[in-house]
Amino acid sequence: MKDLSIYFETIERRGEYAPGQVGESVHDISNVHYEDLAENSLAFIYVPDYRNSDIQQNESWINDFRAALFELYKGEWAAEMYELGIIRPGASVADTYTAVRDVVTELVKAQIFPIIIGGSQDLTYPIYQAYEKLEQTINIIAVDPALDLGDPEQDIHSKGWLNKIVLHKPNYLFNFSLFGYQSYLVNPKETQLLNDLYFDAFRLGDFYKNEKMVEPQLRNADILSFDMDAIRSSDNKSNQRNLPNGFYGEDACRIMRYAGLSDKLTSLGLFNFSPNQNGYQSDINLLAQMIWYFTEGFNLRKKDYPIGSKAAYIKYRVNIDDFRDEIIFYKSNKSSRWWMEVPYPKIKGIKLQRHLLVPCDYEDYENALNNELPDLWLRTYKKLS
Repeated sequence: MKDLSIYFETIERRGEYAPGQVGESVHDISNVHYEDLAENSLAFIYVPDYRNSDIQQNESWINDFRAALFELYKGEWAAEMYELGIIRPGASVADTYTAVRDVVTELVKAQIFPIIIGGSQDLTYPIYQAYEKLEQTINIIAVDPALDLGDPEQDIHSKGWLNKIVLHKPNYLFNFSLFGYQSYLVNPKETQLLNDLYFDAFRLGDFYKNEKMVEPQLRNADILSFDMDAIRSSDNKSNQRNLPNGFYGEDACRIMRYAGLSDKLTSLGLFNFSPNQNGYQSDINLLAQMIWYFTEGFNLRKKDYPIGSKAAYIKYRVNIDDFRDEIIFYKSNKSSRWWMEVPYPKIKGIKLQRHLLVPCDYEDYENALNNELPDLWLRTYKKLS
């Protein structure tokens, strides 16, 4: 891996940490060569660039966040953790994008997991561009109270970045999932557009009907873009939209743990975080605890994403009346998680082969047993056909 130090301003380590605290285990990048970073490790990156949003430029919270995270006691974690430093806002936002893109490219290529903290959510775009450089077809999930689609004729901004990804050429986006949106914040025509593209959109209420339904969605994603405004104002007092509804803090942590457990997920961004003085330390602590839960999940990964041999999985075949194809399910012996096999024309080539097995849950299997074609199977098949 090439030297990435030109992109970063390193941060001075402050204080001493007790054995078992997170800060005691995080490596200071000034003492480590980039080529020596361990595979399957975590890299913390701060990007306080808010110029494409209505959020006031602010980085004063970074040291307070680090203190809050580093003072937490870690679990039985084996993965190495590195703090790479701050990517300062460039002369233009495009310069910041270039830095984020290049850093994420190098880390993902080296099998190091980048965690981007801070900045506005349009930074999802350069993260996506990193995978373009890797020529990798990907899935994105955005935890967001609204759909940041935007107008193709306007410049990218924090509430309008998705169109830049959807219209980007060449396009490497296979699936996009919007999770936790609130209906009154989204134009119905925009959700219909997602449906027409066979993308996924799940309301906040869908989660509270079945809190485990987010797990297969995260297990199918390569990038998680988390808008902190998805957390209600009572739990995130710096909510830029002042939303009374949204995820509770503990549910945001639950989502982050599921994300950490996903073997396929290879990058994470937590955006639109700029704490104000009304509940400042509470918001700092919430973000630190969300990162803690993600790290906990990351260290509990089962490495059971079904690629290569499927000998370690239980295979189930289900026939549905008036449907010519069998629905084939796989269940992991390691984690009891489920996948569903979706066929696609071979003419599409190897580029989409990694999407042949789609994460699902036991409910999808039950529906098939009850002679119902799973909606997830059908939507995926339409995208592949």
